Amino acid sequence: MFDLSILFTSVLNGITTGAVYALIALGLTLIYGVLHIINFAHGASLMVALYGVYFLKEQLGIDPYAALPIVVTAMFALGYFLQRGIINRASHGKDENILLVTLGISIVLENLALLFFKSDTRSIDTSYTLATVTIGPAMIALPKMVAFAGALAVSGVLLAIMRYTDLGRAIRAVAKEKHGARLMGIDVDHVYAMSFGIGLACLGAAACFLLPAYYVNPLVGNGFVLIAFTIVVLGGMGSFMGALLGGLLIGVVESIGGLYLGESLGQVGIFVIFIAVLLFRPQGLFGARA
Repeated sequence: MFDLSILFTSVLNGITTGAVYALIALGLTLIYGVLHIINFAHGASLMVALYGVYFLKEQLGIDPYAALPIVVTAMFALGYFLQRGIINRASHGKDENILLVTLGISIVLENLALLFFKSDTRSIDTSYTLATVTIGPAMIALPKMVAFAGALAVSGVLLAIMRYTDLGRAIRAVAKEKHGARLMGIDVDHVYAMSFGIGLACLGAAACFLLPAYYVNPLVGNGFVLIAFTIVVLGGMGSFMGALLGGLLIGVVESIGGLYLGESLGQVGIFVIFIAVLLFRPQGLFGARA
């Protein structure tokens, strides 16, 4: 049995990590909720964002947190272009084509990264990388606390956009009934591209919060996207609140699992929960039954 202070520290670490997981999953669930497809390029897109943050710091000296508006804007533009210029044109209205196109984009991006950056793992050094914050008996890395607060703030902005803006209402209308939305004068193709762009913008924000305490290599997105898929299913496909709470839950489960089972087996608990949800509540914790 571990000391309660160690367990408390583990839970706090899990919550801070889970907030970033939730931000990544929010982008994925937005794309699914509107386009009704799984974006297999989500992990590769996160990798692109992480490289963007890395080179802004190494080449231009821009702090990862200061790079937030640059990277978020660039990732939004990339997402809009990919959906409007490639995915929409190549899919010909068929969901199975979209899945294959996003898978193809993922493969292309990862192999381009391997070509230009090799398989080297890269990280950055900042003045606060090793700084810590004391919360009760726990000492938490400062970058993790900033990531936690930043991920929650970005998630709040996204939820506000979805609820209170004309774009958010258009997105919700298209997600509910695209043919009816088109009859009401909504440009469905534009909404699709905006949704994809916002989904990738979430990845840009996540990359800025991750890199001060993490690393980047051409395959780094694969681990994150696997967890993001689990969170989306756990919370309920298309549920924003489910993705947010599911991310926090998965972060805590992973942290406590690592504490009891060791780092290499820490993610076992995640997939135990995943299988249990599929067996007993396949619509997810916050999803509606079809």
